[in-house]
Amino acid sequence: MMFKLYLIAFPLFFAVDLAWVGLVAKNFYQAHIGAMLRPNVEWIPAVVFYLLFVAGLVVFVIAPAVQAHSWKQALLLGAFFGLITYGTFDLTNQALIKDWPLLVTIVDLCYGMAIAAIISVFTVLIAEKFVL
Repeated sequence: MMFKLYLIAFPLFFAVDLAWVGLVAKNFYQAHIGAMLRPNVEWIPAVVFYLLFVAGLVVFVIAPAVQAHSWKQALLLGAFFGLITYGTFDLTNQALIKDWPLLVTIVDLCYGMAIAAIISVFTVLIAEKFVL
């Protein structure tokens, strides 16, 4: 069952995150951390992040929410998982990188909570409708 959940969650997450990073927030990141950005994406670490993040969502959030038949659990645990994971990155940057913008940390934490919650809920709803 976890593999099926993964196959639902991965393309959802990938599409939403690419839209966020590549379109919606591109100018925001360019304005605030542009000097640190690469001219081109390094796809291997990006794909490894996607694979690991979605695996974490499935194991710690989505599968338990499916077992509980609770999209609300997926929403709350997804938001918490997003806060922890994106917080790990951004708060570490805040602590270690000179002039790391607080606004980037705040936006990333909100985005991490939102995307993890939304992908978790949609995956649970899709799985309950079509897979289970």
